[in-house]
Amino acid sequence: DWHHLSLARANGNSFAHRGELRQAKRIVVKLGSAVVTRGDECGLALGRLASVVEQVAMLQNQGREMMIVTSGAVAFGKQRLRHEILLSQSVRQALHSGQNQLKDMSVPVLEARACAAAGQSGLMALYEAMFTQYSTCTAQVLVTNLDFHDDQKRQNLNSTLQELLRMNIVPIINTNDAVVPPPEPNSDLQGVNVISIKDNDSLAARLAVEMKADLLIALSDVEGLYDSPPGSDDAKLIDIFYPGDQQSITYGTKSRVGLGGMEAKVKAALWALQGGTSVVIANGTHPKVTGHVITDIVEGKKVGTFFSEVKPAGPTVEQQTEMARNSGRTLAALHPDQRGVIICHLADLLVEKKEEILAANKTDMDLAANAGQLSSALLNRLSLSPAKLNSLAIGLRQIAVASQDSVGRVLRRTRVAHNLELEQITVPIGVLLVIFEARPDCLPQVSALAIASGNALLAKGGKEAANTNRVLHELTQEALDIHGVKEAVQLVNTREEVEDLCRLDKMIDLIIPRGSSQLVRNIQRAAKSIPVLGHSEGICHVYVDSEATIDKVIKIVRDSKCDYPAACNAMETLLVHRDILRTTLFDQIIDMLRTERVKIHAGPRFASYLTFSPSEVKSLRTEYGDLECCIEVVDSMQEAIDHIHRYGSSHTDVIVTENEDTAEQFLQQLDSACVFWNTSSRFADGYRFGLGAEVGISTARIHARGPVGLEGLLTTKWVLRGDGHTAADFSEHGTLKYLHENLPVTQPQPRQMSSN
Repeated sequence: DWHHLSLARANGNSFAHRGELRQAKRIVVKLGSAVVTRGDECGLALGRLASVVEQVAMLQNQGREMMIVTSGAVAFGKQRLRHEILLSQSVRQALHSGQNQLKDMSVPVLEARACAAAGQSGLMALYEAMFTQYSTCTAQVLVTNLDFHDDQKRQNLNSTLQELLRMNIVPIINTNDAVVPPPEPNSDLQGVNVISIKDNDSLAARLAVEMKADLLIALSDVEGLYDSPPGSDDAKLIDIFYPGDQQSITYGTKSRVGLGGMEAKVKAALWALQGGTSVVIANGTHPKVTGHVITDIVEGKKVGTFFSEVKPAGPTVEQQTEMARNSGRTLAALHPDQRGVIICHLADLLVEKKEEILAANKTDMDLAANAGQLSSALLNRLSLSPAKLNSLAIGLRQIAVASQDSVGRVLRRTRVAHNLELEQITVPIGVLLVIFEARPDCLPQVSALAIASGNALLAKGGKEAANTNRVLHELTQEALDIHGVKEAVQLVNTREEVEDLCRLDKMIDLIIPRGSSQLVRNIQRAAKSIPVLGHSEGICHVYVDSEATIDKVIKIVRDSKCDYPAACNAMETLLVHRDILRTTLFDQIIDMLRTERVKIHAGPRFASYLTFSPSEVKSLRTEYGDLECCIEVVDSMQEAIDHIHRYGSSHTDVIVTENEDTAEQFLQQLDSACVFWNTSSRFADGYRFGLGAEVGISTARIHARGPVGLEGLLTTKWVLRGDGHTAADFSEHGTLKYLHENLPVTQPQPRQMSSN
């Protein structure tokens, strides 16, 4: 349904945000020479071309109107002509000269217009054959620059294209390179004279504006626009470019092939933007991305550089990350007491400014209630109360105390040799990205943990808590400002998709998702090269052994399942030893679960013992997150371990037994982050472990595992203090010997606090 789009764009404005590109109805795709041609510039890159055709056909079949501006005729013709000439040359030479003359044959310099004439028909035949595979019809339109200067010709071109689009045909437009004026001098490129319309960039821009296109996608062999020449040390890709920003970039070299250098592309893009067409410049040659680059752009994903006339109010997320990192380094260098003071001040502000916080929270609650899209559980998480704020403040003060010896703690000391001492000390990880759903209380808690551990923080909250988060973030920055590190905690407010944030691998060091297992899974999938601390599933088991006592079993199973069924550490599967099946113990377990209104699903073995069974489980790997659980039967403790290894999620698993040997075996052999004996699975919690506040629970194998407190936000570095030592001193001819003595660990005396 494009109806509201036509209203938004009737006044000829381009789209303001990438997210709106989904509404683009009429799209021009410009394929630069580098996209269409192979690396040797002789012949076409068939794989790339095929994937472009597939995406264009897909968008056309969604009801959009697609046009292609293509290069490539010259390269295609060059391949054919070179082949012809070499063939005729070699035949001639063989006739004239007898032997040994072939090796000095040179490849002729081919005249570009002749190449174009020879290549045009083949290029079109190829497009036609490919589009036919997607039941899409194409038409060729050849133009020259003069066609745009002559009003009559321009109107004819316009009505031809309108008619083709009306008939659901994809026009393929190219400069008629067989008749264009001769190329400018000095633009010779590896044996092919470059052609000028000036170039296909300006052709595509003129055409997009003439046809009132919503979007122009210009694909070449550069990722987009950089703030300094690509390949230079600090070059950063510009995500959104505004007409006013021209002074902030420097141009690099021209593309590998084709005339359009970056400057030409920007000029063309700005020209199109003034005419009301949105523009994205992106890389169409990257093998991993080519297959979905066009559809990604239309879906509003962060690809290449997007040209927009609307400048957002705040900094971009890349700038926020940069500010956070710089301020975070200052934060890490503060005295521990200073970091403690910041956290305590934030705790005070939560109580002092509670009216303001609760007013913002009420706005969010009202909006959520009116929208009616949040479940009662989520609404509950979204709401704040004076009591919640008080307990939050108490938690923050505990973090402040714990922070005193977190950063810079010496973990080991070794005397490597005389006057050569090595220390391993704790240091912050760097920049953390915490993504949380409808829980505004998460923001001050995570901020305090980041401050305590000297880390910079990017926080991305759910939009349902936007007002509350804004106020809480302002208070956090007010507290940080005491010691001039206001920017160390940033709230990401822009329309960033989580997926785009997960691509900032050069800027973010660790991602911590706080929310549903679906959120965690999405982030783990999107964050290909940034570590994610967390767990996507909490499939926790309680195994009732044949030597368990009735009162412990009932207490532990009830608490593990019914205390808070939505928690990740709640029991999802109850494993029972076969010997207790037809005993009063088993009957009492079932009665208790029924009384607590727990819906029971039978595992395949349990179902086989029953004449009429409760519903059989669809999968033994299910996290119900509600008053439901699976019951399954096993023959032994060893079988219980095997079952958990096969179907569990390595989160928390429990054995209930009076036999100490059985229990110890279970605790040693079972490979989960938390393994418990005769206690509820609900103990898997940072607060209950005495870690202070909890960052999350991790089922990963490295860095941090199980409930993660402050420690999990630190890593280490090695510090070596010597006195002119070199490695040569320790060689066989050297004078020194390694001692490698372990020294007692003593913590350094904190530096005196500076007066500021």
